[in-house]
Parts: sequence; C-alpha cells; structure tokens
Amino acid sequence: MGVALVNKYKYNFQKFHAFYGFVAIIVVAIIYSYRPLLKGKTYLLYGGGGLFLMGLGIRAMLVG
Repeated sequence: MGVALVNKYKYNFQKFHAFYGFVAIIVVAIIYSYRPLLKGKTYLLYGGGGLFLMGLGIRAMLVG
C-alpha cells in the first residue's frame, strides 16, 4: 500500500520508514517458510511473528 501511495501521489518519506516496510515483507516470507518445520507449534510461530511485525509497524510509525 505504501509503494502504491508513493508512486501515485509522489509522497515524500524517510528512508528508514521504507526500510521497515521491506523488512516486514521479508519477515512474512520467513514465517511462511518455517511453517512446515514447526507443524506442531504453528500458533506459536504465527503469534511470535505477529508480535514481531507489530513491533516493526510501531517502530516504522515512530521513525516516519
């Protein structure tokens, strides 16, 4: 969503704000890749990953 807003409306943004967005995408890919390895602890994986993503989102809002 952020990439679409920047491309369409030419918003200015701080570089670290975009960095946290890309890190969030990478974290989702890592969580998805660990899914088969932690089959019995899926909820723990999603819960911990969700908390980490929430921390990235809060940090990105504070930096941006």
